[in-house]
Amino acid sequence: MKGRSGLSFLTVALVIGFHLIFAGVAQAHHVVLDASAACSDIGLAVINYTVTSWSPNAGEGENTQIDVRINGFLVDSKPFVFATGNTFSGTALAPSGSSATVSALAVGVWGDNVAGGQSASKDVTLPTDCGLPAQGRFTGGGKQIDLTADISITKGLTIHCDKLLSNNLEVNWTGGNNFHMEDHLITLACTDDPNINQNPPNAPLDTLIGEGIGKFNNVDGFTIQFTLVDAGEPGTLDKAGLKIFETAHPSNVVLNLPLTFMNTGNLQAHFDQPHKNDNGSNANTTNGTNKK
Repeated sequence: MKGRSGLSFLTVALVIGFHLIFAGVAQAHHVVLDASAACSDIGLAVINYTVTSWSPNAGEGENTQIDVRINGFLVDSKPFVFATGNTFSGTALAPSGSSATVSALAVGVWGDNVAGGQSASKDVTLPTDCGLPAQGRFTGGGKQIDLTADISITKGLTIHCDKLLSNNLEVNWTGGNNFHMEDHLITLACTDDPNINQNPPNAPLDTLIGEGIGKFNNVDGFTIQFTLVDAGEPGTLDKAGLKIFETAHPSNVVLNLPLTFMNTGNLQAHFDQPHKNDNGSNANTTNGTNKK
């Protein structure tokens, strides 16, 4: 009996030990995140981030997709690869506000078949001395030709730096494809580059960068990231960049137009229309005078 009891005890101990070892392997797949904010050399607040996996072993530390988000909005998506140190870094424009939350989530399966879901997050304080963002809006539209993809893209828009009034963006391109932005989620930058002359008319910005969600071919669940540049009349130096992808699967990109010149049409920057914020006061004022 003593021998059997001793054997049983040893067996149980070994089983428990193996469970602990394998649990340790699974738990070793930590996602380590470092993030900080700074002013860029063009006067914009940016967030620098580095994501690293915990496991030092080839294969074990590899994951097919790590999503990086700022305040919930996707800014990067890359794999962990052992050969490159299971790490990657990047820089993204900071959102408006005094702070932001940066998060990293393992979406895919690790190399040893351990499911993803591991995450890390960090709150960062944003600099306030990079320059105040302009309060304005963009209107207009036009056509661009993407020669690399052999497609023609047209767009029409009215987008404000803030979200107090309605924001509209519609994109159509070759093949009968359509995207309609239903919600302007975030403005990442409204800036006035001294090297760009957007007059006429006078406006407090020449560049607007933002992100929104909407429908692609009348199907919900797609995100658009856009950059708009007004470089004056008659619009031949204006630029636009657009990226549309499935929100839940960012690798499913349905349109990717780099920042390129407009072929026809015109993008127009303006001072914002006078409108009120939630507490009833005028939202856009300068020394108490409504912007026109």
